[in-house]
Amino acid sequence: MAQIYYDRDADLSILKGKKVGIVGYGSQGRAHALNLRDSGVEVVVSELQGTANWEKARKDKFMPCSAAEATSQCDLIMMLVQDNVQPAVYQSEIAPRLEEGKALGFAHGFSIHFNQIVPPSSVDVFMVAPKGPGDLVREQFVQGKGVPCLVAVYQNFTGQALKISLAYAKALGGTRCGVVETTFKEETETDLFGEQAVLCGGVTELIRAAFDTLVEAGYQPELAYYETCHELKLIVDLIVERGIQGMRKVISDTAEYGDMTRGPRLINEAVRQEMKKLLVEIQNGEFAREWILENRVGRQVFNALEKKAEAHLIETVGRKMREMMPWLKK
Repeated sequence: MAQIYYDRDADLSILKGKKVGIVGYGSQGRAHALNLRDSGVEVVVSELQGTANWEKARKDKFMPCSAAEATSQCDLIMMLVQDNVQPAVYQSEIAPRLEEGKALGFAHGFSIHFNQIVPPSSVDVFMVAPKGPGDLVREQFVQGKGVPCLVAVYQNFTGQALKISLAYAKALGGTRCGVVETTFKEETETDLFGEQAVLCGGVTELIRAAFDTLVEAGYQPELAYYETCHELKLIVDLIVERGIQGMRKVISDTAEYGDMTRGPRLINEAVRQEMKKLLVEIQNGEFAREWILENRVGRQVFNALEKKAEAHLIETVGRKMREMMPWLKK
C-alpha cells in the first residue's frame, strides 16, 4: 500500500530561511508561487520578460527575473516550464549555477526519468506533483483546503530531500488532504499512460468515433454532439465524486445495463492488448524518444495532427452548441 503523508508529517520550518525559485509562471507556477508565499516562504519567480506570464507575475507583486538569476539567489529551484523546454532552460540557465547542497524540484518526472536533465550528484532532486490544475491548487488553498500531491525523491544529497518535498507540499496545501509517496519512474510512466490510454488519447478518440458513427448513420450532428461529448462531463463528475459504482447508482437502470453489457464489447481484449503495447512503449522509452525527436525537428507531425483535428466536424458543431450554454462562459 502507498505511504500517505498529512500535515502532521510535514515540517514547514524546513523551508524557513530558504529562498524558493519558481521557474515558469504558468498555471502551476502561479499557484505554487502564491501558495508558497502565503505559507510564509520567500519566493523568487523566473519568467521571460515581456510575456503575458511575466506581466501576470508583476501584477501578483513579484519581481520576475531570469532562471539564471533565480538559481543564483535561491536554495531550491522548482522547474515548472513544459517538459520540452526544461532541458534547454536547465543547461543554459540553471546548471552553471546549481551549487552543492541546493535542491532541484519538479512537478513531473519526464526530464529526469528519461535523462533529459542529469543533475550533479551534489544536489537534492525531488518531486511535488499536485494532482490537479494550477487554478484548482490555488482555489483550494485559499479555501483552507488542498489538492492531493505526489512526492518523490530521486537524489538525497543532504539527507533532507524527503523532508524538503513534504514541507513544499505542505506549503502548497497538499498535506491537508494527503500526499502519496512514489518514485520518478512510477509517476512518469503512469502519468503518460493515463494521458494516452484514457484521459486524453482514449477519451478524445472514443468521442470522435462515436460522433462519426451517429453522423454517418444519418443523425443530426448537433444531437450527436450532445450524446457523445457534452454529456460526458456529467458522467465524469459523478465518477470523480462517487466512483464508478456510485455513478451507476445514479443513472437509469437502462443506462447501467447498457454500460455493463456493451462497454466490454467496445473495450475488448484487443483494446486491452493495445493498452499493454502503449505501456511498453512508455516503459522502454520509445514514446519519449519519439516526442523528443518531434520537438527537435520542428513538430511537423504534431502540427499536422493538430490542424487535422481542428478541421473535424465535431469542432465546428461543438463551438455552435457551446454558444447555447451560457453557464460555460467564464
